[in-house]
Amino acid sequence: VQLQASGGGLVQAGGSLRLSCAASGSFRSINDMGWYRQAPGKERELVAVVSGGGTTNYADFVKGRFTISRDNAKNSVYLQMNSLQPEDTTVYYCSARVVLPTRPGLYAYWGQGTQVTVSS
Repeated sequence: VQLQASGGGLVQAGGSLRLSCAASGSFRSINDMGWYRQAPGKERELVAVVSGGGTTNYADFVKGRFTISRDNAKNSVYLQMNSLQPEDTTVYYCSARVVLPTRPGLYAYWGQGTQVTVSS
């Protein structure tokens, strides 16, 4: 299972970016998909997650600014980031928990990370 993230870049404070992440490979289904971020020297933290049924959950620091969505037909998850601030600068990772064809249970996979830089 591979997750390919894209959409990061450089934006001025107050601007917007849209991150995309597509899952590919051999899996039976995808459970929840999400976005995390990790600054140097810090632990990876949840940004937003969306369940297979579309229920969303956000970190307090992005509520009202970021919106997570998914397209099940494309095995993809998106993160619309508005009102970006310099403190949002870091690497963003997408994740997915999937059901594999040959094993019971859920397995978590991560994308390669995409850099978001917000200038003041």
